Amino acid sequence: MVDDPLDPPPEPQPQTPPAVAAASPSPSPPPLLLRPRREAFEHGLLPIPKLIFPEGTLAHTLAQVKDKLASAADGGGRVAAAALAEALQIPHEQAALALATLAAVLPADDPALDSGGGGGADLRDVLLFLYIQSYKRLVPRAHKDSPAVTDVWPSTSAFDGYLSALSPIQLVRSNSRRFMPSQADEEIHQLSYLQKHMANILTLLADSVEGEGDDSLVLTMETFEHLGFLLKFSEGTPLSQAATFFANSDPDMPAAPVSAAQVHDWISQNISASLEFSTEKSISKEVSQQVTSDIDVTMADANASNARNSTPTGTNPAYYRNTTFVEGFSKTSVVKHASDVKGHSVKVLNCHESVIYILAPLKYATVYGCSDATVVLGAIGKVVKVEHCERVHIIAAAKRICIANCRECIFYLGVNHQPLIVGDNHKLQVAPFNTYYPQLGEHLAKVGVDPAINKWDQPFVLGVVDPHDSLSHPAGVSDVQAESAARLDPDLFTNFMIPSWFGTEVQEPTKCCPFPLPEIYCASQSKKLAALEDIRRTIRELQIDDNRKKELTNALHAQFKDWLYACQLEY
Repeated sequence: MVDDPLDPPPEPQPQTPPAVAAASPSPSPPPLLLRPRREAFEHGLLPIPKLIFPEGTLAHTLAQVKDKLASAADGGGRVAAAALAEALQIPHEQAALALATLAAVLPADDPALDSGGGGGADLRDVLLFLYIQSYKRLVPRAHKDSPAVTDVWPSTSAFDGYLSALSPIQLVRSNSRRFMPSQADEEIHQLSYLQKHMANILTLLADSVEGEGDDSLVLTMETFEHLGFLLKFSEGTPLSQAATFFANSDPDMPAAPVSAAQVHDWISQNISASLEFSTEKSISKEVSQQVTSDIDVTMADANASNARNSTPTGTNPAYYRNTTFVEGFSKTSVVKHASDVKGHSVKVLNCHESVIYILAPLKYATVYGCSDATVVLGAIGKVVKVEHCERVHIIAAAKRICIANCRECIFYLGVNHQPLIVGDNHKLQVAPFNTYYPQLGEHLAKVGVDPAINKWDQPFVLGVVDPHDSLSHPAGVSDVQAESAARLDPDLFTNFMIPSWFGTEVQEPTKCCPFPLPEIYCASQSKKLAALEDIRRTIRELQIDDNRKKELTNALHAQFKDWLYACQLEY
């Protein structure tokens, strides 16, 4: 399964007001716009210290690792978990996790590398994966009046000392969402990282041949195409077709290798053009925002302006078009069917006291900065990432899930691989998957999630410190194992009902939860059903007159309303 092609260019937008247009003329995009593959940076980084090498010795150390892996690889140049564990001196379980993570973020499925990290990965993919472990995430922009914000909203988060700056409740209170990096900012940061390190990356991938200087290192077209792990064109054009030195190569005759220096020049030129265009767009956007809006808007205005329920349709085709956003909702319900989703990924960002239904087959899903909400993710074929959430119920059917820096959340999971838990978590609970909708079975089959396998209660726990995030975990903080998740008490387990009007007609609808329920939870459900039946029978057998029946009915309705209101407060 290859990354989905990009959607057609968005419809033309209404003309910019004259004052804004004068302040920020839109730059013309280059013919081809090179982008980083966000999946590799968003879902492919692991907080395992031995995978991360100091920048000063990164190229040299990875060259030595390459020699070790090449000598241990099979005849096809593939690296197994045992060889990776030996080369990096890490436990076999961590090596298997690294290969499984690599499998989840490759641009195309690798038949020889299963999603659990078994089999073997292509050596070139492994080297690229190890290289980007040195990447540092972009930190938020400084608030223009940080001391004032701190004074008005004192920190009371349980994350104090590590994560107070990223606590979702504090994000809402201080209205600091605008100072978090935008999607465009992050892509510029990723492109800049690749620009800085591309010479070393190409040297790592290149083959040595006879010659002097730059001519002694060459890349074949096959090796060049592996750079698609890190880079892609916004129009969906394959790298080898866009590169003049490999374009229109005869498929029956292998193209001649090209010098690494020539490849580096071509990539550098394309990255520079993309960075120039993206930076101009970013500056233009900031100027437009300053002209058209008051910086110190009220919280109500901020919430209203931030609410988005679909992919943004800005004029920059380089961003977003493979991602659907559900952002900034409060005290409401949002439903997304397959027909509503653009691209192969969804991001649920900064939603509070809401219920979000994503009833679609997708590759990737991110839930970030949400609180007091319920998020239903129907079928995710690669990775779900839940980060910086508080008191959120996540109901997810997926190949795998990563949980980072969350507190007091409950995860109702149907996952084929162990849930990965990293960062500073508090009071997490896990439970079996507990819902269904008519198309769920079809969606699971489409993305390759097997409902017969559910490892919801087998978390894989790594450390608290994330070396990729200098803001959340400052340098010098010693690492400890992250807090794991407890099993939800079976007596507190309930099924989550998705309203039937959210569904559409299907030939073979799913009529029950496709993931088998563990025996202890089945017993608890049976106990509750038996108690309910006893209550019903008792009410039916009551020998009372009509007036008393009416009083009983009113009392039951009142109790039900109180219960429903209490549930709303809980969420």
